Amino acid sequence: MLKTASVEIGELREGEIEAAVALWREAGLLRPWNDPRADIRLALAGPSSAILAAHAEARLVATVMVGWDGHRGWIYYLAVADDFRRRGIGARMVKAAEDWLAARGAPKLNLLVRAENAAVLGFYESLGYRRGDVVMLQRVLG
Repeated sequence: MLKTASVEIGELREGEIEAAVALWREAGLLRPWNDPRADIRLALAGPSSAILAAHAEARLVATVMVGWDGHRGWIYYLAVADDFRRRGIGARMVKAAEDWLAARGAPKLNLLVRAENAAVLGFYESLGYRRGDVVMLQRVLG
């Protein structure tokens, strides 16, 4: 593991929305059918969701969106700035999300990874996550 500046994890602040969107763009997480600003505002406004943010060198270097539906916990938008990758920050963000969910009584955490994203699948598997025997279905509302 490479040494890095001190990283502090807390909740994303309203004034950091554009920085989070830029980070998600850099990480390749944005899709044309999702409005990332609306996703952020919804997560920040809800009592059962948050966006955790890592700061280093006075800058936003990582995020993870975490939510609790009363049955299972979910994480989305895990992103680490390119120049801060491979320093353990992604693993720390996942742990922070797990802790956030455990504090709310979530018995299990789920997440979605695109099937072709082998690097991210490997990352989560290295943290002890396993592939579930499920099929995700979806329907766009509105």
